Amino acid sequence: MQGRDLADQMAAFLARGERGLVEFRRDLHMHPELAFAETRTTQRVEERLRSAGLEPERLPDGTGLVCDIGSGGPTVALRGDIDALPLTDEKTGVPYRSTVPGAAHACGHDVHTTALLGAGLFLAQQARAGALPGRVRLLFQPAEELPGGARAVIGAGALEGVDRIFALHCDPRLLWGQVGLRVGPITAACDQLAVRLSGPGGHTARPHLTSDLVYALGKVVTELPAALSRRVDPRAGFSLVWGRVSAGSAPNVIPDDAVAEGTVRCLDDDAWHAAPDVVKELVESVVGGYRATAEVDYRRGVPPTVNEAESVRMLRDAVGQALGPEAVASTPQSLGGEDFAWYLEHVPGALARLGTHPPDAAGPMLDLHRGTFDVDERAIGTGVRVFVSAALTALWEGSRPGGRGAAADDALGDAALM
Repeated sequence: MQGRDLADQMAAFLARGERGLVEFRRDLHMHPELAFAETRTTQRVEERLRSAGLEPERLPDGTGLVCDIGSGGPTVALRGDIDALPLTDEKTGVPYRSTVPGAAHACGHDVHTTALLGAGLFLAQQARAGALPGRVRLLFQPAEELPGGARAVIGAGALEGVDRIFALHCDPRLLWGQVGLRVGPITAACDQLAVRLSGPGGHTARPHLTSDLVYALGKVVTELPAALSRRVDPRAGFSLVWGRVSAGSAPNVIPDDAVAEGTVRCLDDDAWHAAPDVVKELVESVVGGYRATAEVDYRRGVPPTVNEAESVRMLRDAVGQALGPEAVASTPQSLGGEDFAWYLEHVPGALARLGTHPPDAAGPMLDLHRGTFDVDERAIGTGVRVFVSAALTALWEGSRPGGRGAAADDALGDAALM
């Protein structure tokens, strides 16, 4: 199949189906479901895939789907997350506001899901026509916000045989029609830390007979972040920020327990793996002089999402082919967490940012994880094009000895018209 044929087919596909995809997204937006409870969402996606002759399989926990398209050759996975956030939808003046109290698609997962569904339906057409040079595996992942969904997908064996993986995430800092790319760390590790101190309390008049836990905790709160800045390479982007500090209940009583809780964020994979041991060592050194016992609860969240250079190069080519080179934008690192990182611990791949801000919109940007968040719905069609072009780029290159070749370039060369 030549590039112009592919472009014409994509244009015809979206002309027929883009309105339906928008309606599908609105339906998901009105019925958001939280992590590992995405029963209706899973059913709706499954019905659409089966109506196209595909055979999706549910994950063992009952929510989320894996669906293969094509066979033979290399395998490329495309991931979309399906869960919502536990917050109230505060949008006004739209007919698709959430109907579920305390739940909202305020991170754009409904857009990711719909774009992946559209890409799957188009790629199924290509497979039936014998024009798919390998296999595409669709991963409709539950529980990205928990997190835990990516590990459930991996535990179910969904990465077996996968050569490369791609994902998109909505970004209101980018205009509709732009796709943000970055080599290396694009999101951070995000872990939770709790330091609990215990020891004999007593009267504030006699601190020498106690373990002065309030003073010791103050040292932990102030000295631990400073010490970490000297133990971890500054280029790792290591950040410890406290969110809760609690000790005592009376002004003249030294308590016998105290706690500080916060988050640890990091952009470097090696530093992330080493962080628990380094943190525990430093806590012990800080409290050692105060006769306090320290209990460190370091709870892993997600690793940093580190985009592989070759996968980003493929995405750059794919975006240029699907949307034109002007659509490619650089995107900054974020200290937010994203459990797509777990996939990249196993196979090469990359996460891209999907622009959702209307070019002519007035007023402030509608930021992620806010009850007012919404998107320019034309981003759904953009997402379909990028997913399809990324999958085909990787499949064509992976199916040719030595990687990219003239045949691949010829097949995709006119895809900018998509």
